[in-house]
Amino acid sequence: MKLNFNYDGNVACKAILQDQLEKFDIKYQLLDLGQIEIGDNVSENVLTELQVCLTKYGIQIIDNPKGQLIQKIKDAIIEIVYEKDKFPNITISQYLSDKLNFRYGYITNVFSEYTFTSIENFIIIQKIERAKKLIIEEKLTLTEISHELNYSSVAYLSTQFKKVTGLTPSMFKRIVVKKRELSNND
Repeated sequence: MKLNFNYDGNVACKAILQDQLEKFDIKYQLLDLGQIEIGDNVSENVLTELQVCLTKYGIQIIDNPKGQLIQKIKDAIIEIVYEKDKFPNITISQYLSDKLNFRYGYITNVFSEYTFTSIENFIIIQKIERAKKLIIEEKLTLTEISHELNYSSVAYLSTQFKKVTGLTPSMFKRIVVKKRELSNND
């Protein structure tokens, strides 16, 4: 038997962090996405053990300032892409500058230096990943998806979708439907 499921990565990550912090009896407060304030002094040994446990889930404790900035940039972009009401009425460059309190030029330089891609490309990739999830859920039409992701048209969404995935959204949807049919026949 096969089960299809959907998950919210942010919710899953928070749950994992909470479980692990409670396992080590660490007093904490969840702040922004990707940040936790620890209430007590925690020994290096406990932090090391916590890091080992979190690594199993692909979660890392970031201890250098530029790494922290990059994670904040990624978190802000993911927040914008996945929460429609968070999409700023201002440009993304202004939004990131305001949210992170750095000049946008500095933000883009640090991001591209450490990730080897541009912020614009990262945004496109995140939007296409979200589009794929929305197509798989089959609750919205392509027009609604393009609107949800703040594209000016379905054609523009389709162009970017094909550049990233090599498929049009319609082809991707047909593949998803076919896979479901095949798995239901098993």
